[in-house]
Amino acid sequence: MIVRYRSKISGPLMDKIDINIAVPAVKYREISSEEPAEGSDSIRRRGGWWIEARERQLARLRPHKLFCNAQLSQKLIKKYCTRDGDVEVLLESAFRRLSLSARAYTRILKVARTIANLEASENIRPVHISEAIQYRMLDRVIQ
Repeated sequence: MIVRYRSKISGPLMDKIDINIAVPAVKYREISSEEPAEGSDSIRRRGGWWIEARERQLARLRPHKLFCNAQLSQKLIKKYCTRDGDVEVLLESAFRRLSLSARAYTRILKVARTIANLEASENIRPVHISEAIQYRMLDRVIQ
């Protein structure tokens, strides 16, 4: 059933989705529970690292009047998605082996930039690219 459903969604449409992840089903007891869920304010007070990552991103993008990495243009991708030779080798290998599109290339870099922000890394490292590539693989795994 999953394969049949997924076959109805075209490749170009799936290519426009930045992150594809499999999410396990929620157990009935969890959704039927009468205990209140934790609120956003409580999570925010407990936060820290992700708030700092968001602030770094906003500071970087504010001069361009942008608020998230998904909005980066090609010019800004070249400016803010700096990567070393190891990253280039990994990207080239992934594109050859996985037959990824040009659109996937920019999506992977934008997601990798976000992952690097979360780790307070100025440059994108191979581990960030690897994780971003994994988030593109759901459409290839289910088939």
